Amino acid sequence: MFSRRHPYLFFLLIIASIFSVSLIGLSLIFSFAGKDSDYSGLNKLSGEKVGIIEINGVINESKDVLDKLKRLCADNSIKAIVVRINSPGGSVGPAQEIFREIKKTALKKKIVASLGAVAASGGYYVAAGTEGIIANPGTITGSIGVVMGFTNFQELLQKIGLIPVVIKSGSYKDIGSPVRKMTEKERQILQNLSDQIHRQFISAIAEGRKMDLRKVESIADGRIFSGEEARKLGLVDRLGNLEDAIEWAGRMGGIKGKIKSVYIKDKRLPFLQYLTESALNNIFNMVSKRYLYADFMMQPI
Repeated sequence: MFSRRHPYLFFLLIIASIFSVSLIGLSLIFSFAGKDSDYSGLNKLSGEKVGIIEINGVINESKDVLDKLKRLCADNSIKAIVVRINSPGGSVGPAQEIFREIKKTALKKKIVASLGAVAASGGYYVAAGTEGIIANPGTITGSIGVVMGFTNFQELLQKIGLIPVVIKSGSYKDIGSPVRKMTEKERQILQNLSDQIHRQFISAIAEGRKMDLRKVESIADGRIFSGEEARKLGLVDRLGNLEDAIEWAGRMGGIKGKIKSVYIKDKRLPFLQYLTESALNNIFNMVSKRYLYADFMMQPI
C-alpha cells in the first residue's frame, strides 16, 4: 500500500537502503584490509634491509611519519632508512617534529634523504635532519624562508554594503583580519614572528648539515636551487636517484652484498572513517583563511 501511495518516496528509500548496504560492505572490506602487514614485501624478504619512508605533498601533520620512523627504528632487520621526499614544504610545527624525530633516529640507525622532483622549504627542513642528502641534478630544493600571506576584502565589502562586526577580548586577537587595514604595530608583530621562525629554520639547517651559520644565512633568502647547485653550496651531499640513495644507506648500515629494501605501508582506515575524516579535512581547509608559510601552506595562526 505504501509503495502505491508514495511511489517516489518508496523508490528513494530503496536507493538509500542499497547505498547504505554498499557502504557497510565497503567499510568491512577496508577494515579487514587494514590488518595487512605494515611493510610492503617484508614477509618475502629475509635478512638485513633498508626501510623506505615516503613524504609526499604538503606537510600538514607529522604523526604518520613519526610512527613509521619509530617502527623502522625498532625493527632489528632494518639496518638503514631512506626518507624519500617529494614536497614543496608545509606547516612549520610538523616539519620541526619530523626533523627532531629524524635526528633521534639517526642516533640508532643510518638515515639518508632522497630528494625527488621537489624538496623545498619544509621539505628541505626535514631532509636536513638526516645524515646525508642525495638529489637529482634537476631537483628543486632550497627555498629557505618564511612567508605570511593575507588578503584584505575591506573595500569589496564596502562596495556591496556589508559591514563586518568583530567582538574581541584582546587588542591583537583579530590580527591579520581580512575586513580591516592592518596597523603598523600588527605588521611588526607578524614580521617579528616570521623572523623568529626563519632563524629557527636557519639554525636547524646549520645544525643538521654541520654548516657555518653565516653561510646558511647568506643563502637563506627564499631562493630555490637545482640539485646540482645545492650540492655546490653544501646543501646536498650527492647527486643520484632513489636507488642510489638505497645503495648508499645500505652500505652505511653495514649491509653486504645485494641490498634489499622495503616500503612502510600506510595504515588503511575503515571506509566510513575515511569518508568522515576526508570531509572534516575539506571543511577545515575551506574555512581556514590565514596561514603561516614556510614557503608553502602552514598552520592557521
